[in-house]
Amino acid sequence: MPSTRDIRRRIRSVKNTAQITKAMQMVAAAKMRKAQQAALVGRPYADLMNRILSEAAPRIVAFKHPLMEVRTPKNRAVILISTDRGLCGALNGNLMREAVKLNNGATTFIAAGKKGAQFVSRTKRRLAAEFTYADPPTFAEARAISKMAQDLFLKGEADAVDILFTNFVSTLVQQPKTVPFLPVAEIKPVTVGVNPPDQPLPAAGQPRTDVFEFEPDEKSVLSALLPHSLTFRVHQILLEARASEHSARMVAMKNASDNAQQLIKDLTLEFNKLRQSNITRELLEITTAQMAVS
Repeated sequence: MPSTRDIRRRIRSVKNTAQITKAMQMVAAAKMRKAQQAALVGRPYADLMNRILSEAAPRIVAFKHPLMEVRTPKNRAVILISTDRGLCGALNGNLMREAVKLNNGATTFIAAGKKGAQFVSRTKRRLAAEFTYADPPTFAEARAISKMAQDLFLKGEADAVDILFTNFVSTLVQQPKTVPFLPVAEIKPVTVGVNPPDQPLPAAGQPRTDVFEFEPDEKSVLSALLPHSLTFRVHQILLEARASEHSARMVAMKNASDNAQQLIKDLTLEFNKLRQSNITRELLEITTAQMAVS
C-alpha cells in the first residue's frame, strides 16, 4: 500500500503534467484557428480551379498534355501527408491504417511529414522522397511535392498518383481521405474539403453544347494551367492537413488535461482516506496505551 509521501509525490507529478498539457492545448488552439481559417479561405479557389479543369479537359481535341494521359495503373505513387510531431491523438494512426491497405509491391510513397516517412521506412515500403512543410505551408513547398509527383508520372515510374491525407471536417472530426492527383483526366470536380460544389456539373455521358475558346491555343493554356492547378491542389491539401493536425492536438491535449484533473481528484481522495486512517490508528494506539497505564 503506498504511503502518504508516495501519493503526495504522485499528485505533484500529475499537476506538473497537467500544466504542460494545458499549455500545449492553448498553443494548439491558437494555431488551430489560424490553420482552419487558411484552409477554409483556400477552398473556393481550389474548387473553381478544379471545375475549370474538369470542364475544359473533355473539350480539348487538338492537344493532349502528358499529364492527362490515362494508363492502366500497374504502378501507383501516393503522396502521404502526415505530421512532423506526435501528441495529436489517433490522427497519424488512422492515416497509416489507410496506407497499409495499399498494395506494397506496386506503390511508391512520397512522404510529406516525418511521421509518414518513418512509417514507410519502418514497414520497408518504397520511399521516393521525403519533404517537410512549414506552419503554415508555403506555395514553394507544395510546388516541390507536386513537381516530384509529376516527374514520377512523366517518367513512367507511376501510372497514377493519389494523395492520402487527413481531411479537416470540423474541430472534432478529421477523416483520412484519398483523392486522385494524376492523371488530370481522372480528377473529379469535387471540393477538396467535404462538400460538393454548389453548381453540379453535367453527367459524364450528357452531351455538351457550350464551346470553349483557348487563347492563344490549347497547348499554351494547358502547359501553364495544369502545373499551377496541381501545385495549388497540393497546397490546399497541406492546409487541410495542418488544420486537422492542430485540431486533433488541441482535442488530445484537452482530454489529457481533463484526465489529469480527474486523476488528481482521485489521488487526493485516496490521500485523505489514508491520512484519516493513520490518524485513527494513532489515536487508538494512544488510547490503548493510556488504558494500559491506568
